[in-house]
Amino acid sequence: MQRRQFFSGAASAVAAAAVSPVAMAALPEPVIQTSADTAAPLAPPNGRPYQPVVTLNGWTLPWRMNAGVKEFHLVAEAVVREVAPGFFVNMWGYNGQSPGPTIEVVEGDRVRIFVTNRLPEATTVHWHGQRLPNGMDGVGGLNQPHIPPGKTFVYEFEARRPGTFMYHPHSDEMVQMAMGMMGLWITHPKGRHPQIAEVARDYAFLLSAYAVEPGAMTPRVAEMTDFNIWTFNSRAFPAITPLVAGLGERVRIRVGNLTMTNHPIHIHGHEFEVTGTDGGPVPRSARWPEVTTDVAVGQMRQIELIADEPGDWAFHCHKSHHTMGAMGHDVPTMIGVDHKGLVGKIQKIVPDYMLMGERGMGDMGAMQMPLPDNTFPMMTGKGPFGNIEMGGMFTTFKVRKGLAAQDYRDPGWYAQPPGTAANEWQGAPLDAQAPRQTLPGTAPGAPSVHKPATGSGHANH
Repeated sequence: MQRRQFFSGAASAVAAAAVSPVAMAALPEPVIQTSADTAAPLAPPNGRPYQPVVTLNGWTLPWRMNAGVKEFHLVAEAVVREVAPGFFVNMWGYNGQSPGPTIEVVEGDRVRIFVTNRLPEATTVHWHGQRLPNGMDGVGGLNQPHIPPGKTFVYEFEARRPGTFMYHPHSDEMVQMAMGMMGLWITHPKGRHPQIAEVARDYAFLLSAYAVEPGAMTPRVAEMTDFNIWTFNSRAFPAITPLVAGLGERVRIRVGNLTMTNHPIHIHGHEFEVTGTDGGPVPRSARWPEVTTDVAVGQMRQIELIADEPGDWAFHCHKSHHTMGAMGHDVPTMIGVDHKGLVGKIQKIVPDYMLMGERGMGDMGAMQMPLPDNTFPMMTGKGPFGNIEMGGMFTTFKVRKGLAAQDYRDPGWYAQPPGTAANEWQGAPLDAQAPRQTLPGTAPGAPSVHKPATGSGHANH
């Protein structure tokens, strides 16, 4: 089996023993992920009783045991990520994918990570949020020499506390993180923990954003504010795998943010509690119910809920532009502009001209306008009732009765019981009877707008 086929698909769960053909080698063979599917969780190879995480559109890195130390091998390299069907982006990542593979260990484990640099420039790895020796913290020039291209460095420390952490470079990080270099680290508690509940499903993903010009494949690494590709684990809706749960199951969702802005993560149909941060578990006395939690830059938020409402529920960032695809932020607002008779005249000069935005942007979801090659549409995705008109940081939380414990497959669209879906009113029109403070389109006391008088530089008052 070729190592690039080692993890080719969602059913690619392998025990650490699968790496045993190279057990006597100096380094664990680097396992490469080539599929964008969500990989099935790896069973704890040493039998420790923890619930493995499911990394949305990602996977967990296998390891080998060497004299009581868990050894992993990360390879920093250029990758191509299929962010959405037919939309590919040049990125930098680890082991064939961005984000890199999730590293899962148990509290108290001695961990050794080999990092091989196949990038065109030096790099390091910072273990974001970990308690470790200063020389292992991964800030190039401060804690260690930078890792030159073609070289392998080794990090070794004890996983001292349970929680959700991240890893990313601290070497030319403006470029390297903008190109997608990041990954998740999960440290499970070594036994029952008073602040960490047992869950049936444990999901994890990173928030990442990119500035990719229409028709291009490589992000603008110097961008600070004007991003146009918003993703969960470098995937944009409708390519983000849904989160599924059995009715009544307790579900944990871990969200890390390595973008340049905050993200209010919101779930429909349920409430949750924030049960953990980068700093560790939140004491039970400090939790409160929420439906949205803001995940700031460089932060992690761990939420937990009981999946007790069956259906297909939206799960997304609540910044509205972050649930769009590659929208042009310089497009003027055309709502209410009368184009009658204008489109035909323009098309005589520009045959491909299309009217956009006169009634809002919802029509973009169904518009079949030509786009430059390798360009992600602004709105996309279809549901059982038509266009969902979303993109970017959006997916669904699918709760089903009778779902098997280890079944992570998409169960399809929810069949709503008769009479429980919003539908068209068939009676007499009601809009004229609706109470209003003012007439539609008017506001008492609003200033009138006057055009300048003909031949005069003064306003006509």
